[in-house]
Amino acid sequence: MLTESEAASPLADVPYSLRHAGVSLWLESGVSPAEVARRAGHSIAVLFRFYAKAIHRNQQHSNEQIGRALEAAEEE
Repeated sequence: MLTESEAASPLADVPYSLRHAGVSLWLESGVSPAEVARRAGHSIAVLFRFYAKAIHRNQQHSNEQIGRALEAAEEE
């Protein structure tokens, strides 16, 4: 447990900041939100509420994946 002065220091925020950065990285890397939520111990609702920006930044990547899938289906 942290002392009162340790809890008030900026370093007390580091574990949360590192966790937030990790979850954001997973989302922006294209890991499915359901898998990210499972790994982070969140519900999907919590994930979308707190990580909406990271999910939105991944939208272009998702659009590219969908485009490639549609092109492949047309070739078949």
